[in-house]
This record gives sequence, structure tokens and C-alpha cells, in this order.
Amino acid sequence: MGYNQENYKRIREEYRTKYLRAYEEANRRMAEVHAKSPEIAAIDRELSMAGAEIALAVIGTGEGYKEKLAAAEQKNLALQKKRGVLLQKLGYPANYTLPPYECPKCKDFGFVDTKMCDCMRRELVMAAYESSGLGELMRTQSFASFDLSFYSAENGDRSRMQYNLDFLKRYAEDFDMQSDNLLFFGATGLGKTHLSTSIARRVIERGYDVYYTSAIGMFSDFEHARFGSGAERAAAEPTRYIDCDLLILDDLGTEVINQFTTSCLYMILNNRINLKRPTIINTNLTGKELQAKYADRIASRLFGEFKPLQFVGVDVRRRKLMAK
Repeated sequence: MGYNQENYKRIREEYRTKYLRAYEEANRRMAEVHAKSPEIAAIDRELSMAGAEIALAVIGTGEGYKEKLAAAEQKNLALQKKRGVLLQKLGYPANYTLPPYECPKCKDFGFVDTKMCDCMRRELVMAAYESSGLGELMRTQSFASFDLSFYSAENGDRSRMQYNLDFLKRYAEDFDMQSDNLLFFGATGLGKTHLSTSIARRVIERGYDVYYTSAIGMFSDFEHARFGSGAERAAAEPTRYIDCDLLILDDLGTEVINQFTTSCLYMILNNRINLKRPTIINTNLTGKELQAKYADRIASRLFGEFKPLQFVGVDVRRRKLMAK
């Protein structure tokens, strides 16, 4: 389990920058206030000395150290109160010279003690949405927005899709690196992409690295990495398809099938299975069509290592568009 490492490094660096920026702003404000009020500047020098007195009293063990500590703390509080009054007279809030953290809880460090702060976790989730390959789909498609009313109750389609929905909710909620590989098959427009996006959304929220791509897009990246120019090779990231915690591969079977794409698909499937990194594959092809299109070594992995889920109904996507 782990957040996408590029996202993590970038956001961790952003937090270091925010943390330093808050201190720089506090220093700027302090200089501004001192220029306007020599009295506050003098109080700040006294506060610095009072802080040293408190520190010495804390580590002291001699006679009367508790009284010394209480006196130093009392002096500190009195100076702070006086300082606050003077700041307000100048038109500043009492906390004006404190670092203006975006997150008071972690002070823009990203962690509270050794635990990641909620603010940093939200940043990582949002970054994961953007880097997942799902784009706008992530904003509109979720388990909550999956509408079973478009599936017929009379012929059993709705009960079949209710089973799929319930199963995939549990799958997303319980996802870990031991989760099953899944194979979604069924005609176009039956909700495979919607439920794949819903899984991705929840799994990302739980802190895993998810990558969603079409089969055509994935093989295009491999082609650029293998045959492209220097810039194209640099832009292609075929290792992402192996490294992510959950790979969702959409529209398998729409790509041009040749020796190169077959080798790439076998390499991806074999590596992810061996590394125990779950994969979800969506296809409009039937089992017989998959077996006819792909070599035995690929078909055996699809049918032996993936749990199949059948999607049924009549083109829900088209019915939704007609209902608008």
C-alpha cells in the first residue's frame, strides 16, 4: 500500500515550502510591527528572556524551582497580554506576528507527531484523483450515483446488477494487496466504467495508488517508450502500469492486436500477478471472443487469475441520454 510516490514527493516538498513561507511571513510582520512600535520590540526582547527563564526553571531541580517556574510563566503571560493590547491599538489582531499557517493542526508540517495530518491526506487524495487517469469521471461517478432503475427488474438484470454493485462496494471498502483481480465483461453502456470509477474513487480515498487507462492508451505508451523519439520516450511511463497498487484497464480488445501488444499485455498481467498487485479489466468481448483474440498464455491468466463479473441490461448509457 502506498500513495503515488511522485505525488507524495511533490506534496511533501510543497509542505516544506508552506512551512518556511509561514515563518518568513511571521518575520516580515514582526519587523513591520517593531518599526511602528519600539515598545513592542522591547517586550519581545523581554519575552525572549522570559522564555529562557522558563526553560531553566523547567530543568531545575534545586530548592524553590517550582516557585521560579511559576513566576517565570506569570511574567511571560503578563508580557504577552500587554503585547496583545499594544498590537490591537495599532490595528493588528493579537496573533498578527505568529506564523500564518494554512493548517493550525500540523502547522503546515503535514504530520502531527508521527501521524499524517488530515490536510496532507486530503492533498494526496486530490492529487491521486488527478493522476489516476479518470479526470472528470471521478467528480460525477460514484457508487451513490449508480442508478439501478435503468435495469429491468422483470428479466433479472436488476438483481444481477444489484449483486455486482454490492460486491464491488465491499471490494473497494476492503481493498488491499491481497484483493482479487476482476474481469468485467458485457456489452457497451452497461456500467462497467461507472463502477470501475467508483472503485477507484474509494480505493484512492483509502490511500492506495490507482491508475485507470484504456487498453489503446496503455499500448500507445508502450509504443512510444519502445519506438518513439526522445521526447516521446520520456513522456511515456510504462512502469506506472506495474508499480501502481490497482490498475484498471478499460476496453480491452479495442486495441490492434499484434505480436507487440500481445507481448506487452502478457508482461503486464504476469508481472502484476507475480507481484500480487490487483488488476481490474473491462471488456465488451465475451469469454469465447477473448479466447479467440488472445494467445493461450494470456487467456489462461484472464480466466484463471481473474474473478469474472457479468454486466447485463440494455445500453444504459444511451437510455440515460434519451431520458435527459
